[in-house]
Amino acid sequence: MGSVIYAFAMGTVFGAGLLISGMADPGNVKGFLDITGAWRPQLLAVLGTGVAVAWAVFALARKRGTPLTAPGFQWPARRDLDARLVAGSVVFGTGWALAGYCPGPAIAALGAMSLEALAFVPAMATGMWLAQRFR
Repeated sequence: MGSVIYAFAMGTVFGAGLLISGMADPGNVKGFLDITGAWRPQLLAVLGTGVAVAWAVFALARKRGTPLTAPGFQWPARRDLDARLVAGSVVFGTGWALAGYCPGPAIAALGAMSLEALAFVPAMATGMWLAQRFR
């Protein structure tokens, strides 16, 4: 039960951070990705901060023997790049650039009752289902 509470708390903090930083606004994301037009560099600070925090947390986690609420860490076993990973990354990046959403911000925007997110999230879920179906 404790891990569910931790997961809920961390998800809430993550979602609030996405909303506060503007990452859940597709206009901000599209502006950030438009480096040849009206570029909005503010999200670079958000992304850089996220990478720095993640690096620090992963460094601390690797020093621990076990996590606080689970019997062990589940680190990725594979480190290779294959065509499937590259193709998925291209599709994900293209969708992010066109819609201005990736899964986390889309769910946060859905919670904020964004009409765009109400259209995007079911389409995203369908894409995830199709990816699993045709794996």
